[in-house]
Amino acid sequence: MKNIKISLAGDLGSGKSTVGKLLSEQLGAEVYSTGTIQRQIAKEMGMTTLELNQYSETHPEIDDRIDDGLRALNERDISVIIDSRMAWHFVPSSFSVYMSADPAVAAERIMQAGRESESFQSIGEAIRSIAARRKSEQARYQQLYGVDIKDLRNYDYVIDTSRLSPEEVAARIVGAYQKHEKGAAK
Repeated sequence: MKNIKISLAGDLGSGKSTVGKLLSEQLGAEVYSTGTIQRQIAKEMGMTTLELNQYSETHPEIDDRIDDGLRALNERDISVIIDSRMAWHFVPSSFSVYMSADPAVAAERIMQAGRESESFQSIGEAIRSIAARRKSEQARYQQLYGVDIKDLRNYDYVIDTSRLSPEEVAARIVGAYQKHEKGAAK
C-alpha cells in the first residue's frame, strides 16, 4: 500500500491539530506537528508563541531547527499527517490542505485548548495576538523563503472549518485526498 502524506496548513485555531489526530487514527499515519515543536521551544525559552515568532524574525536558527525536520519527511517512506504552515513547501510530495477559520471562532478554539504558551484574558486579546503572530509568520516566511503562506494556489485543497466539526473536516479531507490520488493514478 502507498504511504500517505497529508500536510495541514492554515489559520491559527482552524483545527489543524485536532483534525491531524483524527486523520492519523483513520489512516494509520504518524503525526508530525511543527506547532507542538514550536510551543516546546517557546516553553524551553520562557516565551509565548508570539514572542518566539518575533524572536525568530532575527534568529533564523529557530526556523532552521523546525524546517530541517520537515525537509527530512519528504524523503522518508512513512505515512504521516504533517501539521505545519510550511509543509506544502518543504514536503512537496504531500497532499497539501489549507484550513481557514473565522478569527473569532479561531480565538475561541485556542482559548478552549488551554495551551500554556497561548493564554488570553479575552477573545479580543486572542484575536489581536493571533493576527500579530500570523503577520509575523507571513513576513518571516516571505523573507526567508520567498513564499506567501496565504496564497491558496499553494494548496491542493482548501476548507473553511469555522462551522464544521473536526470529524466533518477530516472526512472531507480524506475524500479530497482520495479523489486527488485517483486523478494522479490516471
